[in-house]
Amino acid sequence: MGKDGRRRTPEVVIEGRMDASGMRFAVVASRWNEFVTERLVEGALRAFRMHGQPNVEVVWVSGSWEIPIAALSAAKSGVDGVVCIGCILQGATTHAQQLSNGVASALSELTLRTGVPMTWGVLTCATQEEAIERAGMKLGNKGEEAALAAIEAASIQAQLGVGK
Repeated sequence: MGKDGRRRTPEVVIEGRMDASGMRFAVVASRWNEFVTERLVEGALRAFRMHGQPNVEVVWVSGSWEIPIAALSAAKSGVDGVVCIGCILQGATTHAQQLSNGVASALSELTLRTGVPMTWGVLTCATQEEAIERAGMKLGNKGEEAALAAIEAASIQAQLGVGK
């Protein structure tokens, strides 16, 4: 509020634009639980087609643990954003939590260090059925949602004059 008690509106409002035309993205996807991750990648590519058909490179890695290093390489290559896709299913041990926490932490740190948006399309589900529901069945496609978030984040970066 200003001194006069009136609410001040900002001079410039920056909001993400859902147009990825002319941009370049990487989709880094885990082959582990490929039945699910292929559907997530399809959803991400569909989102990119529907929002400007940017240049998209799909990078397949062996598992979710390998996503951060490939995402870093993609960021260094000059992409506008990285969509990270994987599927970690809970087993009888705490391995899944340790894996998902480690990958999430690494991607968060890489996003801040590189300034390149890296979005989370890594499912962390209790069962394969839950994962399938989030890969295009009852609960939408989380790969598509991660791609939309990447487009929006890259658009904001571009409007702020940050990035490439």
